[in-house]
Amino acid sequence: MKVYLDNAATTPLDKEVADAMYKMMCEDFGNPSSTHSHGRIVRTHIEEARKKVASLLNCAPGEIFFTSGGTEADNMAIRKSVEDKEIKNIITSPIEHHAVLHTIEELDKQGKIKMHLVKLLPNGHIDLSNLEQLLQEQPNALVSLMHANNEIGNLLDLDKVGALCQQYNALFHCDTVQTIGHYPFDLQKTHVDFLACAAHKFNGPKGIGFIYINHKNKIHPFITGGAQERNMRGGTENVYGIIGLTKALSIATENLEAEKQHILGLKNYMIEKLKAAIPGIKFNGDAEGDSLYTVLNVNFPPTPIAEMILFKLDISGISASGGSACSSGSNVGSHVLAAIGVEPNRPSVRFSFAKHNTREEIDYVISELLKMLKISNP
Repeated sequence: MKVYLDNAATTPLDKEVADAMYKMMCEDFGNPSSTHSHGRIVRTHIEEARKKVASLLNCAPGEIFFTSGGTEADNMAIRKSVEDKEIKNIITSPIEHHAVLHTIEELDKQGKIKMHLVKLLPNGHIDLSNLEQLLQEQPNALVSLMHANNEIGNLLDLDKVGALCQQYNALFHCDTVQTIGHYPFDLQKTHVDFLACAAHKFNGPKGIGFIYINHKNKIHPFITGGAQERNMRGGTENVYGIIGLTKALSIATENLEAEKQHILGLKNYMIEKLKAAIPGIKFNGDAEGDSLYTVLNVNFPPTPIAEMILFKLDISGISASGGSACSSGSNVGSHVLAAIGVEPNRPSVRFSFAKHNTREEIDYVISELLKMLKISNP
């Protein structure tokens, strides 16, 4: 049996999305920057896609800029805020994605900004009182905090953080790579300056995403060399990717509530089965509270096969991801698990779910885990 439970890394491409992309590949091949009819047709498709994405997020089409994915969008928001908005302080957390954390660390080393890490609560959530304290102490600040952590799934209260940033006149950048396509967004109501998106997290193609830039923020291009994306990103547009992203986001939004209930049911089912089957099992982060419904980070009791669990799962046809809170040999430990104080001798595995997964698959995974851990099935 083959079971794919690494959907936080990437999701399979929907057939409807592939069909929409293939149609564009075969029928409309013009360069969207060309002024002849072949180019104008493709330009029309791009702008229609932009309008559709904007309508799904309740923002203006002029606030959506297509990128190569979430990493570029994060870099664009952070680096251009520093260069163009006179940002001197960046407030972030020790559990951000490396696209954010490494970028801010580099800017700090270069002396362009001062990096400030907000404290975490015992369950891995952001300490909002500490965030407010940092905002009071640090003027000219950018707050860069992700909506949902990609490893442990903890959710950030966007409205509360947005209100704090507004109160203290700080910019707010949010990595929403794990949540766009999985949660509703109303950008007319939520105060945020920059959002990042990657299509392959919601059954779209890889190599395409977008950045939302609130119309109040004027920044210069991150990639120069052409007038594409209204002079904001040089380079011929990834037309097929843009079409695929838009189709995938449309499908995800249309079926959002039903798929959420299905996936959340799988997550809760796995939690219950693991609790019943494995003594001493724990879950990293706030798994049973304010957490991303697609992610479950399981913390196993100490075992002699700690470093072999992922390998053994793979041999059994099960795809998942994980790690430990420390470095072991050439394997670098998880900075997220280390930051929330996970015991280094307890192995962790991240299982992440999507609409195609089933309870039968969960049963198979648990059965295989029990064999590996030499626990009899209750």
